[in-house]
Amino acid sequence: MTIRTILVDDEKLAIQGLQLRLAKFPDVEIIDTCSNGREAIRKIKTEKPDLVFLDIQMPGFDGFSVVNGVMEIEPPLFVFVTAYQEHAVRAFEANAVNYLMKPVDEDKLADTLERVRTRLAEKRGAEEAEKLKSVLAEVAPDAIDTMDEDSGAEAAHGAGRYEKLINIKDRGQIFRVDVDSIEHIEAAGDYMCIRTADNSLILRETMKDLERRLDPRVFQRVHRSTIVNLNLVRQVKPHTNGECFLVLESGAQVKVSRSYRDVVARFVH
Repeated sequence: MTIRTILVDDEKLAIQGLQLRLAKFPDVEIIDTCSNGREAIRKIKTEKPDLVFLDIQMPGFDGFSVVNGVMEIEPPLFVFVTAYQEHAVRAFEANAVNYLMKPVDEDKLADTLERVRTRLAEKRGAEEAEKLKSVLAEVAPDAIDTMDEDSGAEAAHGAGRYEKLINIKDRGQIFRVDVDSIEHIEAAGDYMCIRTADNSLILRETMKDLERRLDPRVFQRVHRSTIVNLNLVRQVKPHTNGECFLVLESGAQVKVSRSYRDVVARFVH
């Protein structure tokens, strides 16, 4: 699997340094470099890379503007590379794979690329499954029915395989958290903030990995970066633009974006 990559930085030396470090990874193919945000948006849309290493502070369009500028297409994975630590939270909110400080540490770069490979493999696996299902729907519709029945049986038998307790190492301590006590989970890149009624803990894990460990009948995503325990929802409050808030047992409120309105539907029928 080749990772088609674009590098974006207004500093020529920074791009050269990253090129040298990435040359050690044979599966990374640098297909282009950009020196400003406007150029980056244009090339991302035309060349459709798998991955973009993106500086944040650039004249004109900054890194976050680049991310917003390509949301109309299926965006690539982004890794922010910057000299400024204070942008970390916004980077994770933009769902970046990682946030690397300049000069880039080689071990952290290797770890970041491993995360990229995992995400790309998951994405491509899902795409291939959908293609296969589309073909089968045309040439062997009975096979699709069988697949759906098998999937339902597997889900029923798999209900017991989800986590009941999660071990979280936070601030030098290990906490054993009862999954039923988790009200909601907020993502910041590859870190999860696990919120119960009386505690907040940080878990280093991707949202996709954590979702696999939780029962989807109980824990549902209501926003790109938020998962909610549906059993602890006490009220639905309509908001503007088709959005709404879920009021949880502790009184905390979580916004539901328009993309996840189907989750709210089960509370109003």
